[in-house]
Amino acid sequence: MKHFPIFLALDGRRVVLSGGGPAALAKLRLLLKTEARLTVIAPDPDPQIREWAAEGRLRLVERGTEPGDALCAALFYAANDDDAEDARVAALARRDGATVNMVDNLDGSDFITPAIVDRDPVTVAIGTEGAAPVLARAIKRDLEERLPPVLGPLARIGKAFRQMAEALPMGRARRDFWAEYYATAGPRAHAAGGEAAVRATLDTLLAGHLQARAAPGHVAFVGAGPGDPDLLTMKARKALDAADVVVFDRLVTPQILELARREAEMIDVGKEGFGRHTPQAKINALIVDRAARGHQVVRLKSGDPTVFGRLDEEIEAVTAAGLGWSIVPGITAASASVAAIGQSLTRRGRNGSVRILTGHDMKGFADHDWAALARPGEVAAIYMGKRAARYIQGRLMMHGADPMTPVTVVENASRPDERTLATTLSRLEPSLGDAGFDGPALVLLGLAPRTGVIRNSYGTPTEHPALQEAL
Repeated sequence: MKHFPIFLALDGRRVVLSGGGPAALAKLRLLLKTEARLTVIAPDPDPQIREWAAEGRLRLVERGTEPGDALCAALFYAANDDDAEDARVAALARRDGATVNMVDNLDGSDFITPAIVDRDPVTVAIGTEGAAPVLARAIKRDLEERLPPVLGPLARIGKAFRQMAEALPMGRARRDFWAEYYATAGPRAHAAGGEAAVRATLDTLLAGHLQARAAPGHVAFVGAGPGDPDLLTMKARKALDAADVVVFDRLVTPQILELARREAEMIDVGKEGFGRHTPQAKINALIVDRAARGHQVVRLKSGDPTVFGRLDEEIEAVTAAGLGWSIVPGITAASASVAAIGQSLTRRGRNGSVRILTGHDMKGFADHDWAALARPGEVAAIYMGKRAARYIQGRLMMHGADPMTPVTVVENASRPDERTLATTLSRLEPSLGDAGFDGPALVLLGLAPRTGVIRNSYGTPTEHPALQEAL
């Protein structure tokens, strides 16, 4: 982020603009919406600028910009429709101590003016670091359609009512009050009777919330999916938006954590094999403690919380404490991984079932029905199988599995740094070593990527029928 977005208070402050042509007019139409004291300096200003000056909306100085013109200015705009003149006046303004914007010159500007959706006093600013003005305008157009004009009056009336709403306790009680006002009660009242009805509704709404009992704490066990924020479900997004506390695992990506409320308490309880470790008992205690305080807790787990997430232990702890809970499922790592290689977990004529396994458990490498897994056509999605690769390979081959059984390892499924390794059972362990995977990876036994020729870890074409049949 090269430009930090802020909303600058301009009430009564001086803003100077150099220029009198089309570029100046475009900026002035926006600046005139503020409460700044505007000064325009231009030797030959557009008639519209002269008209605004006659109306007292700005001060007009009909000459070129000179040293000292930007003294005490909060902002200075160089908008002369001339690059050389803009550079000259910008240098003068900086010597006067002003913060400078050169219109259509990103590199020469100290700040940029974003595209704006105006629902005064609600303002949405859209910036693209100057890279894609067309995209910014498209987003602005979309938001203009989504945000109803009534939003402005509702916000203005709500702002005047804020002191009254302070009778509610800080935190969730106030958030619930304002959420109901803006989502349902306010728009309904405005449609029925205009601003007078909105004010009366606020009084009634506040009285109801003052009498309401505090909402009990609740724990939502939420699946964060494999990592791509676009794969997060709408229900998961709503849970994150409402959360007071987010307890998250190591594999939850920063992009998904960014979707939580800024005010939410974020607690990292990540576990790492043979490394950093948060005991499960401590995680249980944290969840129960925050929910017992009346907080809305989101226990955020990578993938789906019902798959190798120790969900039952956490539910039992919450239930024993007499607290409410719910589960919001997520896209599994297995689903994301097979999507990455263009395959399905089951296929008519190949396998009518699929096994979801873990490579190791609390006691070490996990044991399974290796004889059944070794049969031709079997498919398994193996979680935490990267470190157990040699063990899995040995057990399967010991029970008669074809050494050329296709195996695909997908690292960071659905993420920008996703990588796929297509190999065979006999080459699984050395192939992983060659690939140098260091991110979360899922091993798909019996599946190969949907391509014309599978290449092993050394890049040589492999024509084995077992591999071709898996396509």
